[in-house]
Amino acid sequence: MACSSSRSTAAARVQLVAMVVAALCLHGAAAQLCEDYYDDTCPDAYDIVKKVLFDAHRSDVRIFASLIRLHFHDCFVQGCDGSLLLDGVPGLINSEKGAPPNNGSVRGFEVVDKVKAALEDACPGVVSCADILAIAAEISVELSGGPKWGILLGRLDGLTANFQSASNLPSPFDNLTVLEKKFKDIGLRDTVDLVALSGAHTFGRAQCQFVTDRLYNFSGTNRPDPTLNSGYRAFLTQRCPLNGNGSALTNLDPTTPDTFDKNYYTNLEVNRGLLDSDQILKSAPEAQGVTAPIVDQFARSQDAFFKSFALSMIKMGNIQPVTDPSMGEIRCNCRKVNDS
Repeated sequence: MACSSSRSTAAARVQLVAMVVAALCLHGAAAQLCEDYYDDTCPDAYDIVKKVLFDAHRSDVRIFASLIRLHFHDCFVQGCDGSLLLDGVPGLINSEKGAPPNNGSVRGFEVVDKVKAALEDACPGVVSCADILAIAAEISVELSGGPKWGILLGRLDGLTANFQSASNLPSPFDNLTVLEKKFKDIGLRDTVDLVALSGAHTFGRAQCQFVTDRLYNFSGTNRPDPTLNSGYRAFLTQRCPLNGNGSALTNLDPTTPDTFDKNYYTNLEVNRGLLDSDQILKSAPEAQGVTAPIVDQFARSQDAFFKSFALSMIKMGNIQPVTDPSMGEIRCNCRKVNDS
């Protein structure tokens, strides 16, 4: 459908080309994502997204990390379908934004809205919100010093949200066994995916509420986590005091908090991982011979990390994409399904 009646004829022509492009991305009976999906229908899509993100970063240094997190939290719930972006509709949609892992935590929706508006101006009714998240994630990593990768595109936007599944996203309090299961349950069965994608914590912030147990009452002992570096612990107790503001922010990576690099792993090597779910990749007894050697490899080689991260992002972005027009659409507004 056209998202603007004043552009309906032009949009119809563009969408006809989009149907041809979609056909070119067919392999067998099922539509597959492909890098050149918008080459004919919206050739400047990547540059349009990049400009909006670059401008947003001028006033919000956290936005790149926030945007990649949106892509993670979207793909981990019924696939990469833009369901996280939907606002609630009483009796119809129970928004994933209100699920405990997301509520008061995920951010960047206004920037997604700006990206969508810019794309609608350039090529109305063509680029899906689910694809916007995938493009924004890659650009956010690239502009922060990380790797580039070929973004597979052609997703449609889903028609529903799944509050219950969103409530079961990977948690900073999960042990390694639970984390491995959650990754495997969505199709990321290679342990490298878990370790590489966790490396997105190389930039951005976390709320103090997610680290206070490690500082003051680890596993109900009323003592700090014994694996936590003592100097780092002293620093964190200043940032996150006992009975302090749980919403206060601290850097996920204390060394280069806004740069995408391998320092997340070098921090884990010296017990300076912020979240318990980070440090266990290196320090948990069950990590030895499983995730710990991968942490060691990435701490030694940024190139190895970047290559694995890019591959894992492509794999994650291919989790249950909606490509059947009877099951999805190109939303005019990322916050609601069309004609709602």
